[in-house]
Amino acid sequence: MQIREVLTQQHLKLTPAEARIAQMLLADYPVAGLGTASSLARRAGVSDPTVIRLVTKLGFDGFPAFQARLLEEVDAGLRSPQMMMEARRPAAKGRGIAESYLHSVATAIEASAAKGLPQTYERAIQLIMEAKGRVLLLGGRFSRYVSAMLAAYLAQFRPGIESVAPLCAESFDKLVDLDKRDALVVFDYRRYQTDVVQFAQQAAQRGVPIVLFTDPWKSPIAADAKVVLVTSGEVGSPYDSLAPAVAQIEALLAHIVARDSDAREERVSRIEAIRGQNEVTLASTEKTSTRRTAGRRQS
Repeated sequence: MQIREVLTQQHLKLTPAEARIAQMLLADYPVAGLGTASSLARRAGVSDPTVIRLVTKLGFDGFPAFQARLLEEVDAGLRSPQMMMEARRPAAKGRGIAESYLHSVATAIEASAAKGLPQTYERAIQLIMEAKGRVLLLGGRFSRYVSAMLAAYLAQFRPGIESVAPLCAESFDKLVDLDKRDALVVFDYRRYQTDVVQFAQQAAQRGVPIVLFTDPWKSPIAADAKVVLVTSGEVGSPYDSLAPAVAQIEALLAHIVARDSDAREERVSRIEAIRGQNEVTLASTEKTSTRRTAGRRQS
């Protein structure tokens, strides 16, 4: 468990002074804890012994042990595929490589399901579906494809859905029209993409509520997000898998379909009618051909 998660546990009883330190750590996590104990105490407006009491209450022998754990989290969050190539080289272990890999993906999805809370999905849906303005979605180098998938699904359920990935200079111009009536859905996984983080942080400054999909190490965007959905992409490969993230968005969609189903079905029906009129799919083309054949006069 990350120190961030320990600090937010409900059973953790903190004094007002300790709470100020915790708030400082969470507001600038993990950077606030990487200096000296004295510097952290000054920033929080408390005494040095108060910092030591807090880290002891968190289960550490002292500030050096607390800081070492923070550094481990930073190291884990910044690892590249090249750094993990040897550590995660697929091993068959009685299975074929492909079968072993797929098993590790299934395990990651099950682990994500076990850690998820229904209330988190409900809150995410509320922010997305009840936004009075637009809903923008973006992601990083690979996660933008998951973002685009979710955008395509959401467009069937409500208007004003816009995918802004991949980000470019002009994308940041969109910030001028964003405010608290809109919503932003962001996918950001380690190693956390600079432009994605910047866009989200600047959107948060304009009052835009953010739904964040991220990993256990948590993107810096988590500090500004209203809802954070976490999933682990660690599988039997040097590359983290996006399969758990796809499963998450499909779970989100299942929640959306389950609520206000009549209104959702009515919009989907209208979209399907338009697609049929324009013969978007083979099925609609076959139906049109059947109607034409049935309507022909025999000579």
